[in-house]
Amino acid sequence: MLLQIVEHTPVWVWGLLAALIALGASQARDRDVSLGRVTVLPFGLIVLSLFGVTSAFGHQPTALFAWLVGAGAAAAIARRLLAVRGATWSSATRLFHVPGSWLPMVLILGLFAVKYFAGACLAIEPRLAGDATFAGSCSLAYGVFSGCFLGRALSLRRVAGGVGALSAA
Repeated sequence: MLLQIVEHTPVWVWGLLAALIALGASQARDRDVSLGRVTVLPFGLIVLSLFGVTSAFGHQPTALFAWLVGAGAAAAIARRLLAVRGATWSSATRLFHVPGSWLPMVLILGLFAVKYFAGACLAIEPRLAGDATFAGSCSLAYGVFSGCFLGRALSLRRVAGGVGALSAA
């Protein structure tokens, strides 16, 4: 069954996975990044994850609530626990120096895995789209991964002393 799922996966999905792996790998090396770039990735992933929820489960209140709870809780926790250690802000260059980490790769692949799992399950059993437990569980997972990215971005913004402040507290 697993082999059939992989065989019937559209080719573009593997291209997307390769691009996501490249993005994750780029996060593993030290780099200097702008405030905008620190902000764009988490918000882009939040939009994509919320789109994943609504495209799979419509506007089910259970799914949307689970996503919101997962994203909010994970952002609050990740802001402290997944803070980017060793990051510095240069007010002269207006850039962050961010040490490399494999954590973004793990989060990116986790979000991809949730999307792939949900898509495969729904392709095999379309009725699951109306199942509140399945919708809530997948949506919660989408929210948690997105919230982790948001929490990390908020921790970086705190390093910059709230420059262009995006408040989460």
